[in-house]
Amino acid sequence: MEVTIEDIKRAADLIKGVVRHTPLERSRWLSNERREVSLKLECFQVTGSFKIRGAMARIASLSEEERLRGILAVSAGNHGLAVAHCAERLGFDATIVVPRTGSRAKIEAIGRYPVTLLARGENYDEAEREAREMERASGRVFVSPYNDPWVIAGQGTVAMEMLDDDADIDALVVPVSGGGLLAGVLIAAKTMNPRIKVYGAEPAASPTMKRSLEAGRIVEIEEDATVADGLAGNIEPGSITFPIIERMVDEIVLVEEDAIKRAIARAAREDHLIIEGAAATAIAALDVVTAAGRVAVIVTGRNIAMDTFIAIARPY
Repeated sequence: MEVTIEDIKRAADLIKGVVRHTPLERSRWLSNERREVSLKLECFQVTGSFKIRGAMARIASLSEEERLRGILAVSAGNHGLAVAHCAERLGFDATIVVPRTGSRAKIEAIGRYPVTLLARGENYDEAEREAREMERASGRVFVSPYNDPWVIAGQGTVAMEMLDDDADIDALVVPVSGGGLLAGVLIAAKTMNPRIKVYGAEPAASPTMKRSLEAGRIVEIEEDATVADGLAGNIEPGSITFPIIERMVDEIVLVEEDAIKRAIARAAREDHLIIEGAAATAIAALDVVTAAGRVAVIVTGRNIAMDTFIAIARPY
């Protein structure tokens, strides 16, 4: 189930007209004498996150028979929102499963679309297991947030855009959980520029990918709560993202909760951006990543509850 740059180019054609080409902007407050930092502002993307890229690529690739069966997705929030948007646009019947403990802001946003919204499980892992059982029972087409070639290809269009806009980027910093975005970015970036460095950024409270890479296989870990809710959850056994990341990533760095919160507050103060914890994780990772030169960070989304944002931003 190899994904190539040609697949990413095909995905770019499938999502054209739905997905925005988002800005790549230099950040003065993050830049210094060692490196010039740019932000890929996927927080300005349709539905508020990069997830629409992979969701649209997968759903637009469905056969007529698959379309008639309807689609099913599980999500901590942003993927479900993207699937709901694509399903409405293409006229598909969609069921979205979310954990009962998911982000209220994201779940409420999904509920504004004409989909069947089901709360299942007390965390993402439980919700994913229940959704997979529903897939087997219902015959619906499961649209994974990460474990799917078309989803990976769709997410890879982010890196293709970035290197089209600035071919001289030396390093990319990418938030990682299940690895759909990181895998797609690795394939696109390393094909277009084999010398580029790609770093994954993960919350120290939920170091699923880091621990799996250390073990040489996908492992299940006990997680602590993190403000980066979009990066929480274990990796599905057998996920095709893992071998891609294991083979190609330069490093996965871990980011502490205080650093993530501080990045949320500083992005608002310095760049007037409201971003969610997953996006802030990549910005905060700049304190850990050693790369110099032209460094670009993917700011993955903006869907944070306002009361959460205010509580985080006020102390900083």
